[in-house]
Amino acid sequence: MKPKHMKKLIYHVLVGGFAILLLYPVFWLLMSSFKVSEQIFITADVLIPDPFVFGNYAQGWQGFGDYSFGVFIKNTAVFVLFVLIGHLISCSLIAFGFARLKFAGRNFWFAIMIMTLMLPYEVVMIPQYIIFAELGWLNSLKPLVVPAYFGHPFFIFLLVQFIRTIPRELDEAAIIDGCNTFSVYYRIILPLITPALATTAIFTFYWTWDNLLGPVLFLNSPSKYTVSMALNMFLSNETVSNWGAMFAMSIVSLVPVFIIFFIFQRYVVEGISTSGLKG
Repeated sequence: MKPKHMKKLIYHVLVGGFAILLLYPVFWLLMSSFKVSEQIFITADVLIPDPFVFGNYAQGWQGFGDYSFGVFIKNTAVFVLFVLIGHLISCSLIAFGFARLKFAGRNFWFAIMIMTLMLPYEVVMIPQYIIFAELGWLNSLKPLVVPAYFGHPFFIFLLVQFIRTIPRELDEAAIIDGCNTFSVYYRIILPLITPALATTAIFTFYWTWDNLLGPVLFLNSPSKYTVSMALNMFLSNETVSNWGAMFAMSIVSLVPVFIIFFIFQRYVVEGISTSGLKG
């Protein structure tokens, strides 16, 4: 075998082995979702269920009380959709302002915005709860959705870096043709930052779909629970936890995540790599 082919073989073997190592927990979760709950951890080292229990999916989909698991998926989809729209609108507008507009203290405010990335959510959790309680927003999606319309520092930084790679000559040509500032943003910048917007949308979807702390903090009606809260309800400190149903619904909740990833994975790579070309 030629050295060139040998290198390719070694590369593919190493990458394939690493991929199997990373996917093993997901495969274990899938196989465990077909086991009897009492045997999941007793036979944790055995991947193939004996026997296959398909009832875990039916039992898990029944949900709790009058609410099936489909209700929780619908609540999460609505939650994700509103946050997604908020991030795309607010982050792109703020990023355009930092990247293209000149105003007093621009660098200072940009630095302050970047510093908020180092601020743990636990620091602002209690002040936010007090504010939203005073506004009467508890037990609704407002505390979870409204902040998304004021930007997210990570996505703002990502979009700023992307916009800076776009030549300013395009803005000047658009202004000569009669465009105002908003028209430059809407007609010139937005179409050109599609990869970065797609990256923002994908990461927003991932982070919002599996968000547990926010919904637990602000929601207390089962009819408004999200998927992450519903999965947590399968665990019990007083009775036996229904691991089989929880693992089954965990697989169901992963389906949208895998679909989004395989469809839009090229946008993630393109958006992140291109955003780092220019500081």
